[in-house]
Amino acid sequence: VRVRAEDTFGASDRRGRAPSVGAAAESIAPGEAARVHTRERGPRGADAVVMIEQVETVGGGGGRGADDIEAFDAVAEGENVGEAGEDVADGQRLFEAGHVLRPSDLGLLKSVGLDAVAVYERPTVAVIPTGEELVQSDPGPGEVIETNGLTISRLVERWGGEARYRDVVTDDEDALAAAIESDLDADVVVTTGGSSVGERDLLPEVVDSLGEVLVHGVALKPGHPVCLGVADDTPVVSLPGYPVACIVNAAQFLRPVQKRAGGTTADPFPTRRARLARKVPSEPGTRTFARVSLSENESDEGSADGPTDGDGETDLPAATPTRASGSGILSSVALADGWVVVPEPREGIDAGEVVDVELWEASP
Repeated sequence: VRVRAEDTFGASDRRGRAPSVGAAAESIAPGEAARVHTRERGPRGADAVVMIEQVETVGGGGGRGADDIEAFDAVAEGENVGEAGEDVADGQRLFEAGHVLRPSDLGLLKSVGLDAVAVYERPTVAVIPTGEELVQSDPGPGEVIETNGLTISRLVERWGGEARYRDVVTDDEDALAAAIESDLDADVVVTTGGSSVGERDLLPEVVDSLGEVLVHGVALKPGHPVCLGVADDTPVVSLPGYPVACIVNAAQFLRPVQKRAGGTTADPFPTRRARLARKVPSEPGTRTFARVSLSENESDEGSADGPTDGDGETDLPAATPTRASGSGILSSVALADGWVVVPEPREGIDAGEVVDVELWEASP
């Protein structure tokens, strides 16, 4: 009901004020009100709205076919009234380039008359698993089930890309080169396996023959033998074959490259504060990713006996390092809740210390 705000002063849920409500009119006088519908333009003289739930009809009123009402809500001038331009101002920039459109953003764009905007396509990532020992099922002696390509393909999709999950390519320079060249129309090419310096680790040389190797080897554990290059202006990320190293490198290198190809940037992973249940060792000069599981109630086995460093933080979950920590132990990632990053200058983190656990799988 459109009213003059001053006519409602003193109203409450126990004491009403009684303006009269007339039929639709172009203007109202003091002591009068007018019924309006949502988004309907109100009469001149009205400067506020009382919600219909706070109004009660009490009988016939004066002229113009009016009813007397009681308003049980005192409203201020402008209350419950939407002004033109209050949602979006003329000339206001709604979103910057690189913003990922959410469902509410689409509604806002439509509300200002836009039914189409220029956007980046989802980046296409070709995922090529390599290794003559890889099979999809029923491994024989010396064979290994292919998991890296599957895992990386699903991570690509979680991070907003479209994955081309290719068949396994054997350890042959010509076959590897042909596989990469056939996918250079993708935004990013990622290979798994064959990135180290062994006799069958051919990918750094293959990538260099097709373009240029920019980086081969990083001070990171697990995942030292990653190879980053470019072929025909297409980024090529060669991940190690050990499953944990493959995943860590994908999170650290493939994700930001893929985000950049899609016109955005990779946000930091969400973290959770926790108290370390056991010491995490680390080599100075190497950034270490220690996989941990989180538990709200510290057990005797996983309780922290070390100092608290006087941090004063209580009620933190326990972060227990996985007992199987090798770069080939896939369960150390799959059964963990996240990882603790030990920076290069530190030689491990002691039990009892408060750490940030990166919940890397929780982030798009």
